[in-house]
Amino acid sequence: MSAQESCLSLIKYFLFVFNLFFFVLGGLIFCFGTWILIDKTSFVSFVGLSFVPLQTWSKVLAVSGVLTMALALLGCVGALKELRCLLGLYFGMLLLLFATQITLGILISTQRIRLERRVQELVLQTIHSYRANPDETAAEESWDYAQFQLRCCGWYSPRDWISARTLRGNESEEPLVPCSCYNSTAANDSLGFDKLFFSQLSRLGPRAKLRQTADLCALPAKAHIYREGCAQSLRKWLHNNLISIVGICLGVGLLEVSGMALCLQLHRRALSREPVLPLPGAEARLHDALNIPV
Repeated sequence: MSAQESCLSLIKYFLFVFNLFFFVLGGLIFCFGTWILIDKTSFVSFVGLSFVPLQTWSKVLAVSGVLTMALALLGCVGALKELRCLLGLYFGMLLLLFATQITLGILISTQRIRLERRVQELVLQTIHSYRANPDETAAEESWDYAQFQLRCCGWYSPRDWISARTLRGNESEEPLVPCSCYNSTAANDSLGFDKLFFSQLSRLGPRAKLRQTADLCALPAKAHIYREGCAQSLRKWLHNNLISIVGICLGVGLLEVSGMALCLQLHRRALSREPVLPLPGAEARLHDALNIPV
């Protein structure tokens, strides 16, 4: 076996193992998404987070897992069997993903102001209609999770929650904010706070629905809450994690380009191994041209 053949064989099995890893990873992602859809309460207890946007991310995880498994399966079978059609389809899907990421990066950089304005509108709309519809809580769960992780309250400040219809009380009552605004560090009672939230989330299973404000967790705005708005906290987070975000994007892009390069090499090898069939009557015409008797 020549050195070139040995190198191509190494590429073949490396691409197979590479895609096998992502097939297993996609299966795990799909299992997590399915687990959340089937049993939300046990998943919340397992991860140990008080705020998890389950309704939105369960479907995202399930779909992402299926797509990852499908793409990895194409790479595994195409690399192992050296099938040109599967290798070509695998290359095309990787190229499409890479082009989509480049396009999104360009749009985010060129339309940043418009994007910020749109995010602001969506957040303020979510705050205004917070828990108003018991059957549509995906946006509210996501925003609760953002406030909890970024340690902030409201978009500009906690005063944004005054516009929330479900948190309005009588004029004599104090304004309320969601429990995701609670600053457990300042109050030094994070353990009791977690118990409070797990009891709230346990009632938000697939069969239980919010009944007006019965299952709504809220606390007075004068309590120990985060005083900084999430707009400022989000800018700080992006500034502090910019290098990590760029590094992850470059790493994913490098993996995709490497996969496309390896796939292209195997595709060329499979093409060179296919026998070239002579055209019908070509041999007879060759004999006639050379005056060779048949």
